[in-house]
Amino acid sequence: MAYSGSTRDFVALSDLHPNLARPNVIGVVIGKTDVRGFPDRKNIGSERYTFSFTIRDSPAYFINVHSWGREEYIRPLSESFRVGDCVTIENPLIQSKETEREEKFNPVTPSCYKLLLSENHSVVKRSSCYDMDTQLLSLLHLPVKDPQDYYSLGDIIANGQSLDGKVLNVLAAVMSVGEPKYFMTSDKRKGQRCEVKLYDETEMSFPIVCWDNESIQLAQSWIPRETVIFASDVRINFDKFRNCMTATVISKTIITTNPETAEANVLFSFIKESAQSGALHDKMEEQSKDSVSLETIVDVYTVEQLKEKALQSDGKSEPVYGIIYGYISTLDIDDNASKVIRHRCSICRFIVNEMSNTCTFCSDVSPDSKSTFASFDILVDLTDHTGTLYSCYLSDCVAEETLGCTVHEFLTLTEDKKTALKWQLLLERSKIYFKVTSSPSLRTGLKVNILSCKLADPTEASQSLLGKEIGKKRLQY
Repeated sequence: MAYSGSTRDFVALSDLHPNLARPNVIGVVIGKTDVRGFPDRKNIGSERYTFSFTIRDSPAYFINVHSWGREEYIRPLSESFRVGDCVTIENPLIQSKETEREEKFNPVTPSCYKLLLSENHSVVKRSSCYDMDTQLLSLLHLPVKDPQDYYSLGDIIANGQSLDGKVLNVLAAVMSVGEPKYFMTSDKRKGQRCEVKLYDETEMSFPIVCWDNESIQLAQSWIPRETVIFASDVRINFDKFRNCMTATVISKTIITTNPETAEANVLFSFIKESAQSGALHDKMEEQSKDSVSLETIVDVYTVEQLKEKALQSDGKSEPVYGIIYGYISTLDIDDNASKVIRHRCSICRFIVNEMSNTCTFCSDVSPDSKSTFASFDILVDLTDHTGTLYSCYLSDCVAEETLGCTVHEFLTLTEDKKTALKWQLLLERSKIYFKVTSSPSLRTGLKVNILSCKLADPTEASQSLLGKEIGKKRLQY
């Protein structure tokens, strides 16, 4: 064993065999599936549940672990750890795997065995990061496949439909991470979807889609234009609707975040150079505008209804998009410019530290070769006849469109003209598109981002308000 003394009682995964009595193993979780249910053949009308995960204890060795049983056992067990956690497993059943069958739907492993968990005899515990061997932590950044065995995004596109349905490896940087979308399947099961845009030296935008909660949660931790991933065994498909190639995370997929390989280091250098040259900015701006089309937002809310819906979400992370016919009731743009304007790095576009005026992303670049630029970041209150949403974010391009001026033009205005501009917008009935997400750290518990704010058509606003009142009265009867 190459571990410290804290792991002396654990059997190395490479030493496992079916004749071991009550073995204990330790490893870092490098892959995990969602819990799924299936009909219980022994008890007609009831269901059993299962999920699997993959643990690793050395650069060369990792193994798949499967758990089956009652929902009351499986769900809490699955929720007790995530990808990246270290776990110990006491007394698993060691079973020879049928390689062809096992590797059809599960990650390919070097072990000729798999581990089975028993509700009555096995115990899985999550270990504190502080108790983990540093060697285990380092395994999170080693791909499970040959680091040179991957397709560039340009190669996938060049091969086109000849790769449709193929399973292969991808090394790429993260351009953007979309919001998770939730839906109900035809058999009344909850589903989810999240799309991530990747890029590399050969292609600036390539979609990879996650359909399970585990990979979606992992994707939400990625930092756009900073994170690199090695995705082993993703499925490549030709999307007929969008007329493009896409990748999909499947049950065989294992994703290594920020791999420590020579090939990844080349890609990290490309990210830094692209950020410094500003080559990604136009593409990022285009994608940010296209990420949510206003035409797809049709649900109309009153402030009261929106607050009720937010309370019903019970702190869940999925955003709410909608429209409010109301007005801006607080707009302090004529007080202090520093309260409504923030600065971003001109090289990478990240918000800089206001105190030190430094950018943490490209801090190694000479201060003489970079500068900052100003952008709007305004807090406003939105009000209608049912209540007020406090401290809503009116930022960047949306703020410029709403105010009708750029930051530079705004800074040249006199105090009187800023006040006049404020009163042009205050208390004017507007059609306001918004995105709301739960944010326990904020005083209101909600983060409201304004996506568009323009004067409302009086007829359209009246009809919408009338429809809401009629609907409310029907509910009361």
